Parts: sequence; C-alpha cells; structure tokens
Amino acid sequence: MKFYHLIVFFLFFSSCANYEKFRQITEEMEIPSRIYRADYNQTWQAVIQVMRRYDIAQQNQEAGFIKTRWMDNTMEVNFADAFGSSDTVKAAKYKLVVNVVKGYRYGREVSKVIIYKRQLLEQDFLQGWKEAPADGIAEKTLLYRISRLIAIDNKLKEIDKAREKEQLQNAEF
Repeated sequence: MKFYHLIVFFLFFSSCANYEKFRQITEEMEIPSRIYRADYNQTWQAVIQVMRRYDIAQQNQEAGFIKTRWMDNTMEVNFADAFGSSDTVKAAKYKLVVNVVKGYRYGREVSKVIIYKRQLLEQDFLQGWKEAPADGIAEKTLLYRISRLIAIDNKLKEIDKAREKEQLQNAEF
C-alpha cells in the first residue's frame, strides 16, 4: 500500500513541475507576430524576399509555412553573453519557423505573420543540447523588414495608378 502512495506522490509532483514549466513558457514567452494590411500573396512575397538569406528546409505557400534548417550562431551567443554573468557556450544553433495566415478585418483582407525562433545551446559535451528562450530581436527585425517591403510595394502601386491616371488624362486631350 505504501508503494502505491509513493508512486501517486511522485506522479503528482512531477506533473506539477511539467505544468509549471509549461505555464512559465506560455506566460513569459511571447511569439512575435504582426498583422499587415496586405493581401496574402503580397505578404507571402515579402516574407519570401526577407527569408532568402536563410537556408530554407521547407516552404509551402498554400499552408503559409516556411521552416529553415539549423544554423550555427555560437559566436553571436557568446558575444552577446560576454558582458553577462553566464559562461560561454560550446555550441549554439537556431531554426526559424514562419507562418503566414490570411484573415479579414473590417471587410478587408489582412495577413498575419508569426515568427518562432527555436534556440538550442550546448554548454558541454555531457549535458547535450538544451532549449533556451530567444531574445526576440531577430524575429522583430524580420517582421520590420517585411513591413518595409510591403510599404514599398504599396507605394509603387500608388505611383503606377497615378501614372496611369495621368496618361489617361493626357490621352483625352
């Protein structure tokens, strides 16, 4: 009977620890995302243009999904932590997952882009890879670049419309 209570006690406290970890991740970690006043195709093209510099493993426009391969960023992590209290890491790598979702707001088509950066660190050979929270800077930078490309594309469309209107007015005279 005591063995049964010991097992129940162990399962109860180990499940609470998992819940606490999950709760911490959901409360503290905010996955960077942004809504753009652009149609899905325009947003997708901007995302593709921004993601060209990364090594893309999977890409599916219909599903709105882009996933990169693991990329080494050991030097960047060690440089960023050089002035902190943490020790240097043996190795670091990350992967980006980008989702583009189509939606409607006030009767107009909009697109939402969500970027998740999965960061793994290896302190030493014995511990192996451990997941570390991302700082969000790279994700927010990519979202900013996407917004700039969409703004440039919209401005070029306005210029083309104005040029067409001017040509029509000149043709009438």
